[in-house]
Amino acid sequence: MRLFELMLVIFCFVMLFYLLLVKKTERKISASIAVASAVVLLVQLFMEGYRWQMLFVYVITALLIIFMIIRSFGIHVKIGKSLKYSLGFFSILLMAVSVSLSVYLPVFNLPKPDGAYSVGTQTFHLIDEDREEVFTDKQGDRRELMVQVWYPAEQTDTKTKKLFPDDPETFDRLMGTYSSKLGVPAFVLDYLKYIESNSHDGAKVLRSTSPYPLVILSHGMGTGMLIHKFQAENLASHGFIVAAIDHTYSTMTTVFPDGKVTGYETVVDENNFFEATNKIGKVWTEDVDFVIEQLDQMNTGAIQSDFKETLDLNHIGMMGHSFGGATAFDASYLNDKIQAGINMDGTLFEIKNRESMNKPFLFMRTEDYITGIEQYKNKRDADEQIKKFLSDELAIVDDVMKHEGTLLLIDGTAHYNFTDLPLFSKLVSLTGMAGSIDGARGAEIVNKYVLDFFNKHLKGMEGTLLNGPSEAYPEVKFYRK
Repeated sequence: MRLFELMLVIFCFVMLFYLLLVKKTERKISASIAVASAVVLLVQLFMEGYRWQMLFVYVITALLIIFMIIRSFGIHVKIGKSLKYSLGFFSILLMAVSVSLSVYLPVFNLPKPDGAYSVGTQTFHLIDEDREEVFTDKQGDRRELMVQVWYPAEQTDTKTKKLFPDDPETFDRLMGTYSSKLGVPAFVLDYLKYIESNSHDGAKVLRSTSPYPLVILSHGMGTGMLIHKFQAENLASHGFIVAAIDHTYSTMTTVFPDGKVTGYETVVDENNFFEATNKIGKVWTEDVDFVIEQLDQMNTGAIQSDFKETLDLNHIGMMGHSFGGATAFDASYLNDKIQAGINMDGTLFEIKNRESMNKPFLFMRTEDYITGIEQYKNKRDADEQIKKFLSDELAIVDDVMKHEGTLLLIDGTAHYNFTDLPLFSKLVSLTGMAGSIDGARGAEIVNKYVLDFFNKHLKGMEGTLLNGPSEAYPEVKFYRK
């Protein structure tokens, strides 16, 4: 809970206790408590902002202030003892509901990155005039992407950027799309507008004696770059430039500068699953290639931006989650400009002609990845095509491990522990989307190993985490065939 929310709950309890248990009171004391409670209520609403989780506390506080003011005038409202205590119990129960909602659906700020650099961010709308959009039926549609870039920035006193768009109209459109997809009323997500990132919007790139390595970040199918912002900020704070792509029509929602909002329009043919995902994956891999080309032009000055001569395009890394992790593998395999890659819990969409990856590559998977494959293969009714695919995929992983590759299995994780999503609420683990590991702990582990990998393979800094098991992170297991 936020500071003034907590203070408001405390004052609410004080007033309730006072009205229930103190029979003879000084008028000045009643008036003082009422005024102090009113001040805290107003400060909370104006400084922190209203949120629906606190509704019961707001209503009960307002009612109790009225009763305290009445008592300060020496007026005692007589009601039966049983009714009085029943109302008191009911009030406490409703307050407990508000407190629980506030704790489990919190207004949180992204954890502070642990690098030495201040972090700036800029967002770009890129149009690939050479590619027709395949996810719409409209003739002549070109492939449009939103790309957010994080980077080491000059120190600034400007406020950090909100996690979601600041513009109320844009925010409402975005939450409207999210709410319809999640099947909840729009107001349920309204509190997300208060969440702060650690990035300064539009801050100047910090010029250095040497350019910064580039990392491309790709989200999972149906999600978006929104749930990878802490990962990007942490890398940027350690001297990387990170470009996260929203793969249009494969996100839950993407907002464009003209106000257009796109949703999830990617159709996967279940009857021809492997071929369908391969076609989608090809589009995502081409997105990566296009973004690298655009950043190259920004670096040379062909496209005007603040990034001229700041990118080290001889040292490019690629990382992604889920389908984005598979894209990271595919792009790393096909694009010679990419030096190293990370797949965070992504099943590969293309396994043909993907043997002998000759680049450093890191697979990060949930604790049950290997056992899950074996359990499926031993099922009597297991689909033979899927069994072969899983065997071929594991063979590719084994081959990668012979060429500076690593497979990490992380205890307590589920699929979305490789994103920022568990930081949003402890309830995420109850859905099965995240595992038993604490959300902040899981995020720390992922970020530490991602940083160690890219420090080693893009900056030439010899770390320790990838050398073997660590006492600091016993949850991480190194897979050996």
